[in-house]
Amino acid sequence: MERSAIGRTTMRVGIIGGGAAGLAAAYELTKRGHYAEVFERTPFLGGQASTFPVGGGQLERGYHHLFVSDVAITDLIHELGLGDKLAWLESKVGLYHGGTIWNFGTPMDLMRFKPLSLLQRIRVGFWTFLLQKTKDWRKFEGVTARDWLVKHMGAEAYRVIWEPLLRGKFGDYYDQVSMTWIWGKIYLRVASRGKGMAKERLGYPMGSFGEVFDVLGERVSQQGGDVHLSAGVNRVLVEDNNATGLEVQLSDGEAEPRNYDAIIATTPSYIFTRLVPDLPDDYHDKLVNVQYLSAVLVILILDRPLTDKYWISIADHDLPFVGIIEHTNMIDRSLYGGHHIVYLTNYPDRDSELYQKSAEELVAEFTPHLRQLNPDFDPSWILEYHHHKVDGAQPIIGINYSQRIPDHRTPIKNLYLANTTQIYPEDRGTNYSVRMGRQVARMVLEDAGEPVD
Repeated sequence: MERSAIGRTTMRVGIIGGGAAGLAAAYELTKRGHYAEVFERTPFLGGQASTFPVGGGQLERGYHHLFVSDVAITDLIHELGLGDKLAWLESKVGLYHGGTIWNFGTPMDLMRFKPLSLLQRIRVGFWTFLLQKTKDWRKFEGVTARDWLVKHMGAEAYRVIWEPLLRGKFGDYYDQVSMTWIWGKIYLRVASRGKGMAKERLGYPMGSFGEVFDVLGERVSQQGGDVHLSAGVNRVLVEDNNATGLEVQLSDGEAEPRNYDAIIATTPSYIFTRLVPDLPDDYHDKLVNVQYLSAVLVILILDRPLTDKYWISIADHDLPFVGIIEHTNMIDRSLYGGHHIVYLTNYPDRDSELYQKSAEELVAEFTPHLRQLNPDFDPSWILEYHHHKVDGAQPIIGINYSQRIPDHRTPIKNLYLANTTQIYPEDRGTNYSVRMGRQVARMVLEDAGEPVD
C-alpha cells in the first residue's frame, strides 16, 4: 500500500478481466481514490457485451438488453453521463411450436395458445401468476424445474413449452436445473413490465453496450487506473497463502511480475483454477463441480426482415437453434445502415460437434430452417454473416445451488473471485456482473479496514 500526500492509504489492486465485473470493480476502486490495473486478454472491452462494426454502427457479439429491474447497470450508465442514450422499448415476443409462431408476451397470448387445451392454459397461467408473486426463491431450490413444472403445470404443458426451452438452454443437463432458475426468469420478466404495463419493456443504450464499457474503461483511466488490452495473466503470485501479485504479459512485452495489495479475478472458474493451482481442496472442488455451457451465435445481416418479433423461443427439437433474436425489430435499423440483424443462438457443450463447426458450416446448417419461420426466406437476403463463440457463457444451476457457491473471498488472503457462478438466485446478466464487481471492490476495501458506505 502507498500513502497519499494527505496521509491516506492507497491500495493497489490487480484485476483479471475487462468485462462488466472487472471494469465495474476498477471503477469503484478508482472512484474511491485507489489504484486499479485491469488486464484483458482480448483486444476489446466488455466481455460478452463487446461489439464489432456493422453497417456503420456497433453491434454486440452476443445479444444484450436490459430489464426495468436492472438498476445496477442503469445507475452506472447515468453515472457515466450516457443516460440520455438509454431507451426503453416495447418488445414483441413469440414462441415457435408446431410450425407456427405464436405471440407469447402477455397473459392474453397464453390464453390464445391453441397447442394446449383451455384447462391447461388456465393451469399454466395460474401457476405462472403465483410464481410472479413469490419473492422467496428458497422454496424452489430443492426441486428440479422438470419435477416442479410437471407436478404443478402438467406433463403436457411441460412437454410443449418448458422442456424444449430447458433442453435448448442446458442441453443434456436440462433435467438437473433447479426450479429457482425458472422462478428467476418469470419473476424478472414481470418486473420488466413495470407498474401498469401489459407489455414488457426492454432497455438498450443507443450507441451499443460497447460504448458503455469503452467509456467505463476511459473513466477508470481518468480516475488514475490503467486498463490493458491484449494482455494475458499467466498466474497469480502467492506467498505464504497470501496473494502478492500477478505474472502478466502485455501485448508488446515478455512475462513480468507486478505486485498488488489485492487481486480480483473475474474469469470463469475453470480458468481461475489454472491461474491458482494450489487452492485448498474444498474450495477447488466447488469451482470444478460447476459445469458450464458455451454460447454459439450466428449473426445474419439481412436486406429485409425475417419476422415481426424481437425474440422467438424455439420449442421444436427439429430446429438446430434455440432462439431467434431479431435485433432490429426493437432497435432502429438506421443505426446499422438500414440493415436487418438476426441472431441465431444455441448453448452447446464445449466438446460438442456444434461448438466445433465453422461459420460456413453453421450458416449452411441453420439457414434452411428459416423457411419454417418465414416461407419466403431466401439465402439471397443474407448480405453478410458473423459467428461468435463464448466459452463459459452459462453455468448450470442445479438443485440446492446456494450451498455450492464459492465465496468471493477465496481461502488465499487478498485474492477474490467474481464470476457468473456466484450470481444467484438471479441468472447471469450484465446488470448482475456490474453489481457484483462493485460489491467485491467494496469487500476488498472493507477487508483492508476502510469504512465503506
